[in-house]
Amino acid sequence: MKPVLILSFLFLSCYGHAQPLVTVFESSQGQSTATYHETMEYYRSLAERTPHITIKEAGLTDAGVPLHFVVLDLDAEFDFEKARKAGKTIILINNGIHPGEPDGIEASMMLMRDYALQPQYHALIENTIVAVIPVYNIGGALQRNSHSRANQNGPEEYGFRGNARNYDLNRDFIKADTKNTRAFYETFHAVDPDIFIDTHVSNGADYQYSITHLATQHDKMGGEMGSYIENEFTPKLEALMGKKGTDITPYVNVFNTTPDHEGFSQFLDNPRYSTGYTTLFHTLGFMIETHMLKTFDRRVNATYHFLEAILELAKTDGQRIRQLKVRQSESIKPGKKHALSWRLSKATSKQLKFKGYEGEMIESKVTGQSRLLYGRNKPFVKNIPYYNHYVPAKEVEIPIAYIIPQGWHEIIDRLKWNGVDYQLIQKDTAITVEVYRISKYNTSSSPYEGHYRHNNVQVVVSTESVSFRKGDYIVYTDQFAGRYLVETLEPEAVDSFFSWNFFDTILQQKEHFSPYVFEDVAWQLLQRDKTLRQEFEAKKKVNSEFANNWYAQLDFIYRHSEYYEKAHMVYPVYRWVH
Repeated sequence: MKPVLILSFLFLSCYGHAQPLVTVFESSQGQSTATYHETMEYYRSLAERTPHITIKEAGLTDAGVPLHFVVLDLDAEFDFEKARKAGKTIILINNGIHPGEPDGIEASMMLMRDYALQPQYHALIENTIVAVIPVYNIGGALQRNSHSRANQNGPEEYGFRGNARNYDLNRDFIKADTKNTRAFYETFHAVDPDIFIDTHVSNGADYQYSITHLATQHDKMGGEMGSYIENEFTPKLEALMGKKGTDITPYVNVFNTTPDHEGFSQFLDNPRYSTGYTTLFHTLGFMIETHMLKTFDRRVNATYHFLEAILELAKTDGQRIRQLKVRQSESIKPGKKHALSWRLSKATSKQLKFKGYEGEMIESKVTGQSRLLYGRNKPFVKNIPYYNHYVPAKEVEIPIAYIIPQGWHEIIDRLKWNGVDYQLIQKDTAITVEVYRISKYNTSSSPYEGHYRHNNVQVVVSTESVSFRKGDYIVYTDQFAGRYLVETLEPEAVDSFFSWNFFDTILQQKEHFSPYVFEDVAWQLLQRDKTLRQEFEAKKKVNSEFANNWYAQLDFIYRHSEYYEKAHMVYPVYRWVH
């Protein structure tokens, strides 16, 4: 395809417009990026010039402005369900999640214009629908500045990473604290893409590449789709990028060291991130990171080439990707094992022919300590190890269903926002279920995206008859959203609702005892219950701290009595396994 910065003034005249549709990026010779309002005005002008483009509106964002997505459909039907039935491939491109990283915003504007208005490109997308979120983080885009991206080489002004409430939206895809995320849910589930692209600018090591990619982690995706991503889609993508003169490599995941020192590992896109979230709905996801030290025009061109390559792969592999997505969704079945967390395995690696720069540690003029310096005058091409194999760290057997008492409306709302199918219990009833009791967890000492997250969660499982009320929710796992259910409702999952503090009220004991009153009750309990008395005496013998703490002794007896509240530490999402 033509270089992005070379404008064609001829193709527009056939649509009856004397003036070409030019982006701010192009008119500034690659120095500037459009404001949010300029971006939306551009797309409105594009939609007026061609029947192949429409603009759709989703819900409000935290900035008080609706989220929009722009659709390119050569048939001008803009009906995603009809397109799926017709066998078309659907692509969703998300831009401006971090508005200080505007490369995708600019590349997408030019891509949608070129492929909508230039008939010579129509054959490539005759069976493809392209949807673009012009700017996801509208609140951040409205906070224009020139200094918040301290490591980035242009543009002259750009938006801010935090949204209107200072959330990082690329950590919000599970917890959905923001209206932006809820509007994204609406968009994502309406579009139901086969391929999802999220555009970023990196903030890490130095190397020769203008662009890197972060594919959905293939082991975590699993099945045929995971194998396809690793062994076919990614190699084809890299080859296409090479033919366009824009080499691409996996995202370089290192900090304060050089990639060739010990190699590097694939970043694990857990469900809080965009491509981790889309994995829960079996969508092939790619996050791209252009290199912050390359010039803005070079980065935008690299992004444009990448998006073109995705269109080319959609043409050749689109139907297969859709079939793999369907089969992937059907693989989540009750009784099967499913991973809740992952760990990197260095037992195997692949060799990357990596184009980097020699690095050395020198004395800092600022601190007097060692600092890393890359030598731009010392480029190299080396084979270095790349570790992208992950193995399950924790697995669980998928239940038939989860049962959720209706009072936990924050959880139920999130399930509904994500299109989860459910049934309501029709009358008060008792059901035999697996019950989790939280036996151990750690809580972070500092806030992270509005939460003090839990980690290293452990549970004790028991089988009990539990009374449920009319109107409580039964959510079966044998559905398209089954993976989403397992990875949000299992408390030990890395990005579960429990880890994000939605169940913290169960961790606080509500009823207590007055020691001077309970002394007599405790004595009676010990006299009446021989087993309790033996456990109590044994604990005093082996634990001197316990033996010298009168309150701990009373609390031990209290917790082993009928007076201790049943709801404390009981996870209120129940597993129906029979």
